[in-house]
Amino acid sequence: MSAELPVAWITHPLCARHLIKEGHPESPERLAAIEDRLLIGGLGGFMQRHEAPEASREQLLRAHTAAHVDHVLAHRRIGPRRVDIDGETAYTQYTVDAALRAAGAGVDAVERALRGEAGLGFCAVRPPGHHAERARAMGFCFFNNVAVAAAHALACGLERVAVVDFDVHYGNGTADIFRDDPRVLLLSSYQHPLYPCWTGAPEAANLVDVPLPAYTRSDAFRAAVTAAWLPALEAQRPQMIFVSAGFDAHAADPLADLRLSYDDYRWLGALIRDIAADTAQQRVVATLEGGYDLTALARSVEAFLSPFLGAELLPA
Repeated sequence: MSAELPVAWITHPLCARHLIKEGHPESPERLAAIEDRLLIGGLGGFMQRHEAPEASREQLLRAHTAAHVDHVLAHRRIGPRRVDIDGETAYTQYTVDAALRAAGAGVDAVERALRGEAGLGFCAVRPPGHHAERARAMGFCFFNNVAVAAAHALACGLERVAVVDFDVHYGNGTADIFRDDPRVLLLSSYQHPLYPCWTGAPEAANLVDVPLPAYTRSDAFRAAVTAAWLPALEAQRPQMIFVSAGFDAHAADPLADLRLSYDDYRWLGALIRDIAADTAQQRVVATLEGGYDLTALARSVEAFLSPFLGAELLPA
């Protein structure tokens, strides 16, 4: 195995300014909790830190319709008022600025990986993205960050990419954008039934679903993921791996009922790292999705990062 490439940590202060409403689970405190944990655990100093650029219109249009991009951008200067999309998703003063940086972070990570400057690029951003469909914002999401990044990699000349989504909620937006695209393999594990009420059955050959019942624990999760994902990854041999890194399947999360542990996220990190080393020249782009218990979120991110930083034996 070649020498480990550096880890790039990509974020932007504007991602902490977006606030749907007081008390909302998708809060600015999520990023602060992660940063605090990395400082306490000592991992933060081992990563290259970069400020996320804004995604360009051209980059957004690879994943979204022009009408959707225009609709989101039209809310960029709404001032202090709030514009609701649904009961839990709304535009407020800094939403669009943050969403542009969140999408741009993944693009930046792709370019750093292609230049050989980083192996893992972890995008510590919000709002999240994997529920945003080609033509619709929903589920706390406005632009589909991981889809914008994956589409950028394809536009840069890659022929095969995989998206690994282990958020507890199904990434319906990513499936909507890439369904039937043979260049993109979408591997998803999620609680079923649960928002967004995915049927649990793949709708295209490139969608590999692992629906899990409530209260699924580590052993069953790992067995199901191994059986479904590894053969698909071996067959496709992706040139870059993208991760919708949601940590709300942890047992402590208040919005769902799976029972994963910190060690499961460490295991996922090591699994993805090893596959990327074998097929993708170590190139991994991960973007933050869910995770709403602040302590569990922060420690789960730390656990996921640890294999990429040579720290797999951090205490559980």
